[in-house]
Amino acid sequence: MDLKLKDKRVLVTGSSRGLGYATAHLLAKEGARVAINGRDENQIQNLAETMSKATSAQVIGVAGDVSLPAVPKKLMQGVVDSFGGLDILITNTGGPASGSIDSLNAADWQKGIDLCLMAHVRLIKAALPFLRKSDSASVLTITSISVKQPIANLLLSNSIRSATVGLTKSLALELGKENIRVNSILPGWTETERVAELMTARATANQSSVEEETRKQTALSALGRIGQPEEFANAAAFLVSPAASYITGVMLNVDGGIYQGVF
Repeated sequence: MDLKLKDKRVLVTGSSRGLGYATAHLLAKEGARVAINGRDENQIQNLAETMSKATSAQVIGVAGDVSLPAVPKKLMQGVVDSFGGLDILITNTGGPASGSIDSLNAADWQKGIDLCLMAHVRLIKAALPFLRKSDSASVLTITSISVKQPIANLLLSNSIRSATVGLTKSLALELGKENIRVNSILPGWTETERVAELMTARATANQSSVEEETRKQTALSALGRIGQPEEFANAAAFLVSPAASYITGVMLNVDGGIYQGVF
């Protein structure tokens, strides 16, 4: 299937590693012009150069911490200056701190809100003037399966990411009349650096091993394994592409069947 992504102008935030990186790399392979983002200027520029050489696509790096209020608008301007506009925005951020109601303080909550809710809000607001000029505008927020099935010791993620799903659905209804599609992917346990960190923390807390904690987690999945970033990227690339032109307001599980609800 031709996803019709050639020369589409894309910004993928949080794309220096993990799900964001895999998605940006696949979009570049499909012929899109891709801006990748991370906090470290040297790292993101090196990654952009490497990705461009590997895919023969135009890839640029725009550095900045998207949880900071002034950064999203600055990133967007850098992308538009390079590409002349924007067609696709993928808002991906790191995960908030783990912990319980007793261990998390007010500063942890505020940091989590800035990272996992307000970053999406600010990025989308900054992108809208340019998306409104596109004939194939698409926004994809990356959240977590935790919004449907809370994960132990991830209170911030369980709570704040649910607000981002509410944002996503509301914007799909609000912006549909302007032909701007807005969807979300709810990833489950995928082999990324973030998941490795969580498994290490679990192993320490339970006085077990990373291998044992991983085994226990994969046993809960219908497919009996942890996903690969490339599997997530396949779903993301389709959902933002013109090939999915009649899909909006969808919260898509990419979780290997770990979510056990009917809807």
